[in-house]
Amino acid sequence: MATHFSFLSKLGESSGALGSVVSAMGCAMCFPAIASIGAALGLGFLDQWEGLFLKTLLPLFTSLAIFANVLGWFAHHQLWRVLMGIVGPILVLLALYPLFSYSGRNSIFYTGLALMVGFAVWDIFFRRRGKKA
Repeated sequence: MATHFSFLSKLGESSGALGSVVSAMGCAMCFPAIASIGAALGLGFLDQWEGLFLKTLLPLFTSLAIFANVLGWFAHHQLWRVLMGIVGPILVLLALYPLFSYSGRNSIFYTGLALMVGFAVWDIFFRRRGKKA
């Protein structure tokens, strides 16, 4: 049963981080630094759906990342991994809602995205393997 949670957790963490980054690339007005990277990668057409990305997809993907990390608790029972995995998405959600009018929200948002991507990459390559009986 724990392997199912492990697979779903890994899939959810990675897709949540990737979805959040791609969603942020479509919001040129709110997050110009990452939107310019998206435009350089050929994703400039996403700006026509900026409202959808900002109001729906970005919160959805960050919530998915939080849920996947909490679900991962059932696979590995390591509190520090859950806490490390939810810090980035929580920062992204804080930058989107309560801190939206705060002048330093972009740095909070980019820090949250970097933590999400960094943790997803770290978790793919350095995930602790289960003990063999």
